[in-house]
Amino acid sequence: MNLMIVGGGGREHALLEQLRKNPRVDRIYALPGNGGMAAHAECVPIRATDIDGIVAFASEHAIDFAVIGPDDPLIAGVCDRLRAANIRCFGPSKAAAAIEGSKSFAKNLMRKYGIPTADYAVFDSAADAYAYLAAANYPVVIKADGPALGKGVVIANTREEALLAVRAMMEEGAFGSSGSRVVVEEYLTGVEASVLALTDGTTLIPLISALDHKRALDGDLGLNTGGMGALAPNPYYTTELARACMELIYLPTMRAMNAEGKPFSGCLFFGLMLTQHGPKVIEYNCRFGDPETQAVLPLLETDLLESMLAVEDGRLAEVPVRFRAGSACCVVLASEGYPGAYQTGFEISLGDATRAKNVFVYHAGTKQEQGRLVTSGGRVLGITAVGANARGAQRAAYAAAGQIHFMHAVCRRDIGERAILWAERGE
Repeated sequence: MNLMIVGGGGREHALLEQLRKNPRVDRIYALPGNGGMAAHAECVPIRATDIDGIVAFASEHAIDFAVIGPDDPLIAGVCDRLRAANIRCFGPSKAAAAIEGSKSFAKNLMRKYGIPTADYAVFDSAADAYAYLAAANYPVVIKADGPALGKGVVIANTREEALLAVRAMMEEGAFGSSGSRVVVEEYLTGVEASVLALTDGTTLIPLISALDHKRALDGDLGLNTGGMGALAPNPYYTTELARACMELIYLPTMRAMNAEGKPFSGCLFFGLMLTQHGPKVIEYNCRFGDPETQAVLPLLETDLLESMLAVEDGRLAEVPVRFRAGSACCVVLASEGYPGAYQTGFEISLGDATRAKNVFVYHAGTKQEQGRLVTSGGRVLGITAVGANARGAQRAAYAAAGQIHFMHAVCRRDIGERAILWAERGE
């Protein structure tokens, strides 16, 4: 089989490392890929948002199966275009990808079908949003309706902060057309959990849970990022909570999309808040999460490609999906200044980090330049280690990260720490 992976981040590298294990795979192309993916795939300089280029390449190179990593091409309808060209792929239709592409659509879906989430209001007018915020209880959460690279969310502790967020999104165009509509949500308290689920629209199989760390700095301080690390499974996500989420959230979401005439096929991501009143949905994504994927997939015991093919063929119920015991911790090494301004082009030394069997170094912002591996993005590498337990995985991940060097490298030093301490205390 000839495979094509669309995207060039850590998530796509993690997908590549799993997919290439299948003995049926002959060749893998990565569009555009990165400096690490180049070891096992032919990287092609076609952007993930170049839908015409992606479809043309797939047709010209006899691609048997395409796996779409990022949200933008899915929301733009790349899977519809590929399937219309008789190219099988993993990912939802444009209609189904609206579950991530429009936060107002997702919130209205949950309200209509009784799926637990935060109270909210949707605004197409800044003036109406300002009027609503004048009488709101704080804090509130302001969200750009469309995709914004994980950065279109502001937790406003005061009315002034809320007004500034709305002004930036709706009047100053901070996120382009994605911010022309905003959602104002009730602020939920609790513990977050991420759950990726494979679904073909009839069967839904949740993968193991993960705990993401969005803030740039230790102690969950600093700006929101695309994610600075993850721990899997999430210690807070108990068996009882998993059963409740399946009954109250996962299956109802799949059925709601079917009822709306937008059946979802692919990876449906559930961003959850585990509140004192039960689990509630913070957000949906229409694809594998990043960096959750880098923590979840190293624990996968069964064949990912066979599961993806089963999703595309509508026979997911026939394919086992199993995970090995243990834990995985992913630590992101980033460029200093991320998610703001940062410099790139610094040579990367991986040291001995890639030699340990339980360590995986996933490339995100890297490229090959004149025979050197150099930095090319904000999030540069995701270092994942697998251990018998969460503490062992965390220690191994940081030990491996300590062997990797490039100028202006930064990382959080507390990935998983709070949850691990909670679990160790037996709370």
